[in-house]
Amino acid sequence: MNGPYAAPARPAESYHETYARWRADPGAYWLEIAQGIDWIRPPEKAFDAASGIYGRWFPDATCNTCFNALDRHVRDGRGDQAALIYDSPVAATKAKYTYAQMLDEVATLAAVLQDLGVSKGDRVIIYMPMVPEAVFAMLACARIGAVHSVVFGGFAAKELATRIDDAEPKVILTATCGIEPTRVVEYKPLLDGAIEMAKHKPQTCVVLQRPQADASMHVTRDRNWRTLVAAAKAAGRKADCVELAATDPLYILYTSGTTGRPKGVVRDQGGHMVMLKETMDQHFAVGRGEVMFTASDIGWVVGHSYIVYAPLIQGATTVLYEGKPVGTPDPGAFWRVVAEHGVKVLFTAPTAFRAIRKEDPEGRHLAGHDLSRFEALFLAGERADPETLKWAEELLKVPVIDHWWQTETGAPIVGNPLGLGLLPIKHGSPTVPLPGYDVQCLDEGGRPVAPGTMGAIVLKLPLPPGALPTLWNDDARFREAYLATFPGYYNTSDAGFIDDDGYVFIMGRTDDIINVAGHRLSTGGMEEVLAAHPAVAECAVVGIRDALKGEQPCGFVVLKAGASQPPEEIEKELVALVRERIGPVAAFKLALTVNRLPKTRSGKIR
Repeated sequence: MNGPYAAPARPAESYHETYARWRADPGAYWLEIAQGIDWIRPPEKAFDAASGIYGRWFPDATCNTCFNALDRHVRDGRGDQAALIYDSPVAATKAKYTYAQMLDEVATLAAVLQDLGVSKGDRVIIYMPMVPEAVFAMLACARIGAVHSVVFGGFAAKELATRIDDAEPKVILTATCGIEPTRVVEYKPLLDGAIEMAKHKPQTCVVLQRPQADASMHVTRDRNWRTLVAAAKAAGRKADCVELAATDPLYILYTSGTTGRPKGVVRDQGGHMVMLKETMDQHFAVGRGEVMFTASDIGWVVGHSYIVYAPLIQGATTVLYEGKPVGTPDPGAFWRVVAEHGVKVLFTAPTAFRAIRKEDPEGRHLAGHDLSRFEALFLAGERADPETLKWAEELLKVPVIDHWWQTETGAPIVGNPLGLGLLPIKHGSPTVPLPGYDVQCLDEGGRPVAPGTMGAIVLKLPLPPGALPTLWNDDARFREAYLATFPGYYNTSDAGFIDDDGYVFIMGRTDDIINVAGHRLSTGGMEEVLAAHPAVAECAVVGIRDALKGEQPCGFVVLKAGASQPPEEIEKELVALVRERIGPVAAFKLALTVNRLPKTRSGKIR
């Protein structure tokens, strides 16, 4: 690897200066960022427009992601620093791993995988709960050049089977169970059912037995995780880092909510590291030795990027939390973790804060927790309604930073860059495009629309380092799904507008824009109105068919605990608010007040 790692100082220039520098010479900009990565063969060329579907980043470079996440920190004398803090209220367990300890665990597990026949380019599915071994598994694959595909623990057997058939893994790494606040979810029966359904059969399944649930083992296929690791340690077996092209795949991540054949987003090696390095410095402002708590799941892209890879590449400390924002044991769960572990930055989904606000609207559970080292809250994963943002700002007295990105991009597209100096906040907007992204708003014919006008939010090609180069084994589907609608642009499938100051407003998916009597209305805009009512904890607006007007907006709300007004009065007020702020054309109906909203496995409102 080329030379000792030295993290560059936090950028002294402002957002506008940095963004202008990127636009003036993208290649020079990204090669400068790339100096923060330890390469085996450093890049001399930033971008090759003739490679891949829209070009490839750092085509002449070689590297290893695991080396950058672990080995270089140990090499540079920081092996005793905490790398990962495991905090599991549902398992009543806490543990801390230094960089040296993590390296030992990962190199040993990588050797186990090699002994099972896994080599560069082979796929490994990881179907696990939020335990340290899941992180070890991801890094072990990265170490030897295997392509990992993490599937959210507890996904139904049919969904897992489709991913097995698409990725064709040689090995599956799993655990006997995951733990929910009120139940234990046994994974092994789901995995066995998925393998039975799948056409592709993995050679080996390595099973981590957790004390909360034992699992029966297939005689020839299944192996005990702890037994294999113990034997490798006893034999002194450790795997070295494999040299990989920067354009080689690091992982496949299947987008949530897919039906039929899943859509496998590919992430490359070199561009991924450069992109994560940039965002840790410029956006999240988390440096080495500082603590980042990303309250997500490793099964989602947020967990891949900001629980596992970005904090470790940066040399920071990451918190792996196996619990919920409420119910483990109360709405003060996050505050306890932030205070106990000295967290600088918390990153979670707006849904989590809506849940906390619903259960503890006065913020009483914050009392007694020392948040003196806590500097910022980041929210992403779905649209952050202004009322939740305002509530969090008032409660926490720190910047609350909404930002917007996708599984496909792997990191923020639009945000308020804490590391470059915060810009003025406009509630309802994740702020401005980050360096690397030229964000535009187009009409259905692909023409730019005027500021403040609703349209399709698109990204001018090429996408920056770290964004998906393609879909797994399906270049044609990648072109059709993302590039065909607006030639020269990546179609985000999100709708919104850009104001006169260049602030981007994401109002929802393009199919969440409904047509009411010829008027294009945003369901997100109506949700903003509902959420502003003091009695509303969560809400959702959908379009329903209407014989006269084509579509009609219909709202669903969850009330805060202890709401004093009768529900029928609240319903009347909400209907009147929508008519007042959106206009009579909305013809809004509140179908009913519900106890809970249907959500995806990641916690997003469906």
